[in-house]
Amino acid sequence: MITARLGLQARLYLASASILLLFAFNVATHLWGSYARSESVLAYRNATEATALVQSIQQGLTTEHQRVQVLAALRETNAPIRSTQRDQANAELTAISDQLRGLGGLSDVQTEAAFRDFYKVSSDLLNEWARFYQNYNNGAVPTRLTAAIYDASVDKLRLLADKQSAVALERSTVIDNTIQLTDRITIIAFISSITITLILILTLIRSTNASLFRLRVGVERFGAGDLTHRIDENRDAGEIANLAQTFNEMSASLQTAMSDLNEARADAEAANEAKSMFLANVSHELRTPLNAIIGYSEMLQDELSDGGAINRDQHHHDLTTIIFSGRQLLTLINDILDLSKIETGKMSVSYEPFNVAGLVVQVCDALSPLLAQNNNRLDLNIAAAKDIDIDSDAAKVQQILTNLFSNACKFTKNGTITVDASVENERFTLSVSDSGIGMTEEQQAKVFQAFVQADSKTSVNYGGTGLGLAIVSNFCDMLGGTVALTSSPGEGSRFDVSLPVGPV
Repeated sequence: MITARLGLQARLYLASASILLLFAFNVATHLWGSYARSESVLAYRNATEATALVQSIQQGLTTEHQRVQVLAALRETNAPIRSTQRDQANAELTAISDQLRGLGGLSDVQTEAAFRDFYKVSSDLLNEWARFYQNYNNGAVPTRLTAAIYDASVDKLRLLADKQSAVALERSTVIDNTIQLTDRITIIAFISSITITLILILTLIRSTNASLFRLRVGVERFGAGDLTHRIDENRDAGEIANLAQTFNEMSASLQTAMSDLNEARADAEAANEAKSMFLANVSHELRTPLNAIIGYSEMLQDELSDGGAINRDQHHHDLTTIIFSGRQLLTLINDILDLSKIETGKMSVSYEPFNVAGLVVQVCDALSPLLAQNNNRLDLNIAAAKDIDIDSDAAKVQQILTNLFSNACKFTKNGTITVDASVENERFTLSVSDSGIGMTEEQQAKVFQAFVQADSKTSVNYGGTGLGLAIVSNFCDMLGGTVALTSSPGEGSRFDVSLPVGPV
């Protein structure tokens, strides 16, 4: 519908304008009918006045004609008339003349010709009578000519009266027809106005209700949780279309927010699951060295309490195992503390100059027992960094290399661990590669996340807590560097660390 394409305000304006136009039409029709009635009353009044004037003129002419006839008969006896009688007669003639002019003012186009004929004859008659009174005392008056003119005047007056009656009747008929027509038009217009007004109101209510119904259905769908529903805003215009658009935008925003909330909840659940797995792994990693420390310590205590000869080689082996397990335990606790400091923003950076090659050799030598565990071989290349000092945090660089080297030894058996160190273009580059199990792209995407390992079976098969590479990534960021991973399943992995040679 056309009204559906208009806004609510435009619909109200259109309906109001239509009602006002109908009201104006009714008022104009009423005014036209009132004007027609006024014309009818005016025509009736003019006809009544003209009839009265005709009768008065006719009576005046008759009376004056009789008086003239009497005076003419008396003139033969030589009886003069007094001046008062002559003045009275002239006044009556003047009155008749005024009545003639008044009758002329009531004439129109249809009666003008008849009035002119009558007026010409009657004026001659009045002039004759005026001369009659003026010359009455002086001599004889030609009464035959006056009688002829009087008869002509009476005939002309009768024709004029008949003409005026016919015109008045015609006008009355036309005006009566006009009044009847205006009455019919007024009634028809009034009924039509009511009908059209009702149609406009019902159309406005129907179109508005349809628009509001669509809005209500949309809101109910939104309230029921169907955020994919959209209100057809193209079926309306103006305020309702804007309201529908606002609801659609709100639904889209809520849908996006709900999607983000679901993603955040999934991430939180994944993080919670990862932390739960991390706690399980940590408890396992803590128990393993503690059990070794407690077990070997009890064995040493039992051997010393026996009082027999001491096997120094066995005692040395047991103490070495205790020391190694203690170091594993210390490393695990240090990783947890370091990650806690990083997450709380309390980890600080201490810059000091140190020799790059010496640090790499020291770490690799200290971790050489890890090579023997899986029968791996070390390939060390530090020629490009020999005798070069950099200004950075030595402890964090040492921990970066320790974590990368430990991971390479853990996931490689009977293979080669390669460590490359170089300084070039004001950058210190450290690479640790292995020929171990490697990783898929999906595993590489989450390997640097805290509490997360590349695979759920990694902890079972290889141990660990999933903190080492997360600490490496955070330390690289703190030192202004980067860490990159290149790996393929079954072909090993390569970690490339690039750090500035000075403070950032």
